[in-house]
Amino acid sequence: MDVNGAVLNTEVTAKNKAEFQLKTLLPIAGVLIAIVTDILIPNHKELKYAELTYYRNFLFISLGVVVLFTILAVFVERVRDKYAYRSYFITGVFLFLTFLNLVTAKFLLLPQIYFPSISRIFEVFFVDTKLLLTCIGSSLVLLIYGISIGFCLGMISGIGIGWSKRCNYWVYPLIRILGPIPSSTWTPLALVVFPTARSAAVFLIAFGVWFQITILTCSGIKGVNKAYFEVSSTLGADDKQNLFKIAIPAAAPSIFLGFFNATCSSFVALMAAEMIGCKSGLGWYVNWQKQMLAYANVYAGLIIIAIFCYILVTLQFRVRDKLLSWQEGIVKW
Repeated sequence: MDVNGAVLNTEVTAKNKAEFQLKTLLPIAGVLIAIVTDILIPNHKELKYAELTYYRNFLFISLGVVVLFTILAVFVERVRDKYAYRSYFITGVFLFLTFLNLVTAKFLLLPQIYFPSISRIFEVFFVDTKLLLTCIGSSLVLLIYGISIGFCLGMISGIGIGWSKRCNYWVYPLIRILGPIPSSTWTPLALVVFPTARSAAVFLIAFGVWFQITILTCSGIKGVNKAYFEVSSTLGADDKQNLFKIAIPAAAPSIFLGFFNATCSSFVALMAAEMIGCKSGLGWYVNWQKQMLAYANVYAGLIIIAIFCYILVTLQFRVRDKLLSWQEGIVKW
């Protein structure tokens, strides 16, 4: 009986591991539609750079990737669940690329100076690789300095306003007046006060981050249940212990939410900050290419910014899930 039971359990386990879901075929169908459309429908006769094949090569690589994930999804349950869940979105992405390919390269329904073909945009990543990497590094440095300074100052002011009645009385009205002002409006003053354009750019990014962190840290601390402090004080905790052991940990979800919003707003500030005298950076690159009417380069820069922001936000989610694992199922973004 034990042997038969073990064999039965092994068969059930193997069956659970090796399972096929029809949804995992949808991305393959989406890529095939994009490939067939690109091959069978000729480019418009007036299309510039019609000989470029970057988009088609991308589609063939994508086909190999989605086939690989489909095979993995049959045998790996974790991959199967995530890939099946994302299958509709992945398929929609390739259908959207097909639509763009039709209205730009195939039928030229839009002015190609403002709406270049996908292959032309992909070409930028290969032609301007060195310059784009330099711009990514420059923007990353600005973001790290700006977000770090803004986060530290925001935490200090947010904790002070949320915890101290005196600080709330004197500082909070100033924050309500100055905070909502967009970072870009401080550009003329920043250029006068700070010695270099890069330091002024760091200030503009830090200012936007500071406001988001301050407001949500303050609201998080104020929203802590007062009963927690009463219980801890009864057990002998002083104000310092109440602050660092109860208030700040309980406000952590709001702090992370503020950090998430601050990261998104920092990219808006970055675009404005790098247009005030910086000679490198993604914002500078996009603005420069726009002035040159090189919209393929503009779109390539915007794609990199979107990917850059996505990576930073994803890392924040990972850190949040790690640090706030004790609130799993309670905290939702």
